[in-house]
Amino acid sequence: MKAVILAGGTGSRLMPLTKLLNKHLLPVGRLPMISYGIDKMKEAGVTDILIVTSRQAAGAFIHYLGSGAESGVSLTYRIQEEAGGIAQALELARPYVGDDEKFIVLLGDNLFEEALTSHVDAFRRQPEGAMVLLKQVPDPERYGVPKFDEAGEIVRIEEKPTQPDNNWCVTGIYGFDRHAFEFIAGIEPSQRGELEITDVNNAYAARGLLRHGKLQGWWTDAGTFESLREASMRLSGDAP
Repeated sequence: MKAVILAGGTGSRLMPLTKLLNKHLLPVGRLPMISYGIDKMKEAGVTDILIVTSRQAAGAFIHYLGSGAESGVSLTYRIQEEAGGIAQALELARPYVGDDEKFIVLLGDNLFEEALTSHVDAFRRQPEGAMVLLKQVPDPERYGVPKFDEAGEIVRIEEKPTQPDNNWCVTGIYGFDRHAFEFIAGIEPSQRGELEITDVNNAYAARGLLRHGKLQGWWTDAGTFESLREASMRLSGDAP
């Protein structure tokens, strides 16, 4: 199984730091942010990794990470020429993962405690479809919130609802099969002009093909100064 780490975007909520560095290269604790995602994939036994980033940042990623050999992984790079949404960035991975292979996707600013091994193994055993990992949060209105049926399966994900049904959110950790690229081809840009990963997940859910796991331990999307500080404290061992 292969992994795709999405590490593009403008990092607007972390300006002016991200005028100097791609968000995923900012220091978190003792390492650049991107290092933790790579380590989590390796820990789960996934060592073939594609990094999708911007043209401006590609040189810095290659300078820091190289081929991945020092980290015990094999890295490949693809360039997202313009920010067009998570699903648009994911489409760039199609030649890398092929049309028949399952793969794991990680948004590079997702930092978390739990090892992914059990979730990756569960997805390997899943006959087809997609998997998302959920986490309980105090502010679900900031995220995609799953709606469950009576059996506890996800029937739809509502993006940033004003009145969430529950306090679960969809984290930036996904598993997809070959249908992902078909669904990306069939979705339309959102109001902000981007191809949204929620629309891809909802295409799976509409067909009864979306499964989920629940992430244990702490999790943060380190995209704000507050969450970046929290992640730095946790990963440096200074959190209370």
